[in-house]
Amino acid sequence: MPAYPFDEIEPKWQRYWAEHQTFRTPEDVDPDAEKCYVLDMFPYPSGAGLHVGHPEGYTATDIVARYKRMQGVNVLHPMGWDAFGLPAEQYAVKTGTHPRDTTERNIANFRSQLKRLGFSYDWEREINTTDPDYYKWTQWIFLKLHERGLAYQAEVPVWWCEELGTVLANEEVIDGKSERGGYPCERVPMRQWILKITDYAERLLEGLDDLDWPDSTKQMQRNWIGRSEGATVRFPLANHNDELEVFTTRPDTLFGATYMVLAPEHPLVDEITTEEHADAVAEYRQQAQKKSELERTELQKEKTGVPTGGYAINPVNGKEIPIWVADYVLASYGTGAIMAVPGQDDRDWAFAEKYDLPIIRTVQPPEDFDGDAYTGDGPAINSGFLNGLDVEAAKDRITDWLEEHGHGAATINYKLRDWLFSRQRYWGEPFPIIHVDGEAKPVPANDLPVELPAIDSYNEILEQDAALSPLGALNDWVETTDPATGQPARRETNTMPQWAGSCWYFLRFIDPHNDEQLVDPEKEAYWMPVDLYVGGAEHAVLHLLYARFWHKVLYDAGVVSTQEPFQTLVHQGLILGETEYTAYVDADGAYVSAEHVDEGTDTRTGADVTPQPVEQEDIQKDDDHFVLMAHPEVRVDARSHKMSKSRGNVVNPDDVIDEYGADALRLYEMFMGPLEQVKPWSTSDVDGVYRFLGRVWRLIIDTQGEAQVVDKDPSREQLRVLHETIQKVTDDVEALSFNTAIAKMMEFVNAANKWEAVPQSIAEPFVKLLSPFAPHIAEELWARLGHDESIARADWPAFNEDHLKREVVEVAVQVNGTVRGTIEVAPDAPEEEALSTARTDDNVARYLDEGNVRREIYVPGRIINFVVN
Repeated sequence: MPAYPFDEIEPKWQRYWAEHQTFRTPEDVDPDAEKCYVLDMFPYPSGAGLHVGHPEGYTATDIVARYKRMQGVNVLHPMGWDAFGLPAEQYAVKTGTHPRDTTERNIANFRSQLKRLGFSYDWEREINTTDPDYYKWTQWIFLKLHERGLAYQAEVPVWWCEELGTVLANEEVIDGKSERGGYPCERVPMRQWILKITDYAERLLEGLDDLDWPDSTKQMQRNWIGRSEGATVRFPLANHNDELEVFTTRPDTLFGATYMVLAPEHPLVDEITTEEHADAVAEYRQQAQKKSELERTELQKEKTGVPTGGYAINPVNGKEIPIWVADYVLASYGTGAIMAVPGQDDRDWAFAEKYDLPIIRTVQPPEDFDGDAYTGDGPAINSGFLNGLDVEAAKDRITDWLEEHGHGAATINYKLRDWLFSRQRYWGEPFPIIHVDGEAKPVPANDLPVELPAIDSYNEILEQDAALSPLGALNDWVETTDPATGQPARRETNTMPQWAGSCWYFLRFIDPHNDEQLVDPEKEAYWMPVDLYVGGAEHAVLHLLYARFWHKVLYDAGVVSTQEPFQTLVHQGLILGETEYTAYVDADGAYVSAEHVDEGTDTRTGADVTPQPVEQEDIQKDDDHFVLMAHPEVRVDARSHKMSKSRGNVVNPDDVIDEYGADALRLYEMFMGPLEQVKPWSTSDVDGVYRFLGRVWRLIIDTQGEAQVVDKDPSREQLRVLHETIQKVTDDVEALSFNTAIAKMMEFVNAANKWEAVPQSIAEPFVKLLSPFAPHIAEELWARLGHDESIARADWPAFNEDHLKREVVEVAVQVNGTVRGTIEVAPDAPEEEALSTARTDDNVARYLDEGNVRREIYVPGRIINFVVN
């Protein structure tokens, strides 16, 4: 029989919460009442369902939501589904199943799993990005972007994956292959919808300063935006009536520019390349198309390039300098062209040496400098009118000169590029755009949503010529009329990326059933911003950046009242699979200790070694290492890996709940370590918190299932233990330090188990403390303690400092600095009383009798020291 009947308790209370809508967010609120909007990054409902890593962040937010409700705060704690996207579409391609069918099935499974964990979501606010009632407003926001000149079409080089049948973002391509599936990709020019996120670059930077986010995440956002101050320089082209424009952060080095480099995609490459170099340039450009931007710009990689045969003219000295093409220069950054100053740049120096190009220093290195390129400060040299100026002064002077002579200007540049917003998919939000005589026109807002056309299965799209986009095959849907003129028109056949639905979902949770507005302004003003946003660090850049961009646009449009959507952000740490232990043996079957093994070889002899798995019961911890129990001198490898089906280390939360219950799973995930820390899963360790819950149960419930608390006043010591626990748990929940809060509750139970009886006035506050962490058992205990209402709305206990004082404290007694005994006295005992008590200790008295007491030292509540001759 289980230590407590979780298999009966948990379904019972889940039914109760659903029937009574216990966690429903209040609709009509006092605008001055305290609120707390607690939000998870909503999941993509994959076919694999949840694994035990997913509930970690959800449990953390649920603890906060339950805690805040018990404090009388209005709480918004919703859940929904980010359900458009490529995985569902690829499954449809393979199986012919409609993406909607697989998505609905996956959502049902996710919802069931989350409900089994007892999360206090307001399920009446559930949203789904694939619901037309939802994406109607995604389309409405796109119209706002279009109306404000922030959405435009352009032909740009994009990653096209033939196998996946869609454009991919740069981040989705690794070494020229798709991240999903590993299929070949190529760069092709294609007309796409693009959003002008660059117009908001400075505001996206400035807004980070006042956010309570991890410093590392804010820095990643800053790096992605990549603000640089410098100058634009225009180089006339030799023998052409055109010029090359570059951005540089070191205009002071202009006299040292000895060659220029263009990105392979630069539009002037064809114009300046001479016939002699045309074949080499064409071949090089073709190879560059197969590389990702990350691969092209990798710092450790040797740089390559080819000359074009063309020349530019350095504006400061009139010298002709050769123009090369190299793939380490990106068309998407700056102007797609650079001036190369090898004397002051390591990359340019290596390239110049490789191809025997001139090197001119423009900054004098220190006398002891013996490197190649010098990137530090110093006086300008070989730089005409700049000579003798330090770097900053030279920057100012040359920038003024460029502006005076019409060759450039001071410029702020951003690494951030405009957002490629088109996808060639069926399973995504249709654009609210029609094309009339080559002109893109927005669909009127009152005609939204533009719904995805119904299809019986995905096969009917695949069997037709979709002209790159699956929607292009559905002529009955594509062909329409312009509502303004009645002219024939064609719908836009691209769809929006999966990012679109997740850019604003936090707003729809506030007012999910509003047919007339994206969100009611009064409700938005009350609930925003999100007070606590928890999710994985994999979204540290793009999702957060895109959501902040859309939010700022909506702020400018008067739709929302805050400039930032998420005030406090926390990234939960990854939960890895179970630790795997590996021992190594040589050809003779003898063990080789792991510190002597590198990539399958004994580093001492060079002989091959063979790894073999070791069971946990066969090892033991020795200092910071694991060793074989039978061979303590042999160290074993202990490694944990990310959970994945391919490694076979995925743990299904349903299995853990079946064996231990949801409360034990919740409690274990919070007890594993700090929320932000990466940590390995251990199913055997779940048993520890399961046994703790059993001790809680037996502390309050007798063998007959009745409460065994007593109706009498608690002792001073019992009050002290309780109020210490209240103080610690309260402070730790506020700090999201859930592991230490649980540790304190364990201390309480250990202390309470030594008492003859537990007063009801002690048991009830403790059960309240436990309830956000283990809500099912807490509800059951609360009911058996005589309460008809759910504990979810009970008042959170407050600690009383008067009860924190101990009746007695243990004080160490030293003689000449060595502890010879301990005594118990009141914390505020007078010095003479404490010293007198210390002298009565037999062992202390023996040492005092051996000499004369010269000095007596008393630190109240801590230590007594007798100094004896």
